[in-house]
Amino acid sequence: MSEAAMNKSAEAEALALLRRTKASYQSFIKLNYEHAAKDCRVCPTQGVCCTDAHFVNVHITRLEAVHLRETLERTTRLTYEDRRAVYVRARETIKRYNLTATGDTFAQTYACPLFEAGTGCLVHARAKPAPCIQHACYENWEDLPPLNLQTRTEHRIEQLNTQIYGAAWAWLPTPVWLCLVDSQADGGELEQLARGWSARRIEHGDSSAHREVRLRATAHTHRAQRSLPVINRV
Repeated sequence: MSEAAMNKSAEAEALALLRRTKASYQSFIKLNYEHAAKDCRVCPTQGVCCTDAHFVNVHITRLEAVHLRETLERTTRLTYEDRRAVYVRARETIKRYNLTATGDTFAQTYACPLFEAGTGCLVHARAKPAPCIQHACYENWEDLPPLNLQTRTEHRIEQLNTQIYGAAWAWLPTPVWLCLVDSQADGGELEQLARGWSARRIEHGDSSAHREVRLRATAHTHRAQRSLPVINRV
């Protein structure tokens, strides 16, 4: 078996583990916490959690981006044009909100290109990022899922990425990663970024840079949770 085939096989195994990790996390949140949350289907402002460009700053990893791409490809109700529209929206989002793959990316906010009016989140059932699984509108603060559930899941996601890509990955805004793994992209930008991430690994060690980013993300999430509105039931 060639090295490329071996890498593809290892990535496929990691994707299977990622799917199980996300499914277990999503099921746990649904069974233990979502019963206390407002039903999105009756929300008077459906999609605002996904499209509030002053709030949304969800970050994902390389493996999750591949998972998103494959989920979109395998969603039979989506036409080719529907799938390409997601990448068009992602590029427009990057341009509109000046999203980058460098600097303090967690300070960058945007409207999610995976949300489609009239449909909702296109990957809701199979590939939602961990922060999206964690978030819902609750009446009481004490009903919110503890943040360590998300942190533990993201740590496992980090492990899977490192096993497959070494240091050639990072936490980046969802639209940025969507464009980097787009099957119609030439791969040049991702290759260039991967070289930089690998160089950082040599300079700082295998995991220190990713750990620092996740700590910043956790701090931001704590601040965001304190500022989230608590929705009163009607």
